[in-house]
Amino acid sequence: MFQKLLVANRGEIALRIICACKELQIPTVAVYSDADRDSLHVRFSDEAVCIGPARSQESYLNIPSIISAAEITNVDSIHPGYGYLAENAYFAEVCDSCGIKFIGPSAPTIELMGDKARARESMNQAGLPLIPGSGVLKETDEQIEEIARKVGYPLIVKAVAGGGGRGMRVVNRPDQLHEALAMAQAEANSAFGIPDVYLERFLDNPRHVEFQILADEFGNVVHLGERECSIQRRHQKLIEESPSPIMTDELRREIGDKVVQASQAINYQNAGTIEFLFDQKGHYYFIEMNTRIQVEHPVTEMVTGLDIVKKQIRIAAGEQLGFSQEDIQFRGHSIECRLNAECPETFLPSPGKITAYHPPGGTGIRTDSAAYNDYVVSPHYDSLIAKLIAHGRNRQEALARLDRALDMFIIEGIQTSIPLHQKIISHPDFVEGRFGTSFLNQL
Repeated sequence: MFQKLLVANRGEIALRIICACKELQIPTVAVYSDADRDSLHVRFSDEAVCIGPARSQESYLNIPSIISAAEITNVDSIHPGYGYLAENAYFAEVCDSCGIKFIGPSAPTIELMGDKARARESMNQAGLPLIPGSGVLKETDEQIEEIARKVGYPLIVKAVAGGGGRGMRVVNRPDQLHEALAMAQAEANSAFGIPDVYLERFLDNPRHVEFQILADEFGNVVHLGERECSIQRRHQKLIEESPSPIMTDELRREIGDKVVQASQAINYQNAGTIEFLFDQKGHYYFIEMNTRIQVEHPVTEMVTGLDIVKKQIRIAAGEQLGFSQEDIQFRGHSIECRLNAECPETFLPSPGKITAYHPPGGTGIRTDSAAYNDYVVSPHYDSLIAKLIAHGRNRQEALARLDRALDMFIIEGIQTSIPLHQKIISHPDFVEGRFGTSFLNQL
């Protein structure tokens, strides 16, 4: 097992990793910016190193500063969490060259899956169905128009790199194509430093379902079932649950087998997520693979009883999975709400000091958060305050517990998205499991 681990992240996921390390008895090193000096991940780590000013580019995205912190504290491993450098192949490569174990897949795998066009091709070769689309667009304007015609309208322009909805534009008509291309390329270049884009058929109000996998360094791969992630705003997930309301045991086995085979085909190692869109006829299509821990991993942990972060660390340390697909048992239903510091009507950020904070408890409730009384939500970072997770014997009980917990969650001094979540989970269509990615348009 590792002797010391550096957490290259902040907020709730940094604290989550530190908790896993405490249970594994691995000393931890936190890194923090000037703005995060009083954060909980700093308080609860064994050591902490300031890596720069508040701006992420000068701190949490500053690879030389993070590697320097790792070297002066003599760590032998780095967990990147999600976001920031988690899917940065160069960072994984630098860690490897410095003799530090990167807790995640290899740099070549990250690079392959990070290129959405190459990822589509490799997953299609491994047996996963694709939405009709194109390769990376390098052709002339006239040729691109012909490619778009063959893909079919409406279509969506997608950045090859990155995610989170950036570098994406929906095109309903041919006369919108070139403007959408220019906007998507500019946004992709600004966000990821890579302007390349491709085209994909746009599905009207699909469902977004993803499969969690774990893979060790000995070729053993299992899936941990699916998560329903269709409740979104501008491609940003708001609510996730497991199992999906549309999933059957037979369909789960079918897709799960394909997901495992595809992961083995690319020699995947560690935790990962393969994402699909389901059209209104029930056909499913691969869209991308996330080569990291997901924000929504707790819902899978709640229904499987597995600690995915601890498994990540054990796999990276060279341990075998220790169980097979037949050993995975799904128990009950789990739903997660991402609670953000923002106005629930306008979605404008609401940074500032939290003057009162009291997370709910009780049977079947879990809260992952790094907030506390007098904690200052910084305008420099993501607005996520907490993840509220409910578990029940079935979806109805999980929803009842989530409703109760949202009502009892006290966060004062700033605005939060709690009222929006209460509105969503009480909507008849959500209660009945009838929704897609356009659900928020109904509210």
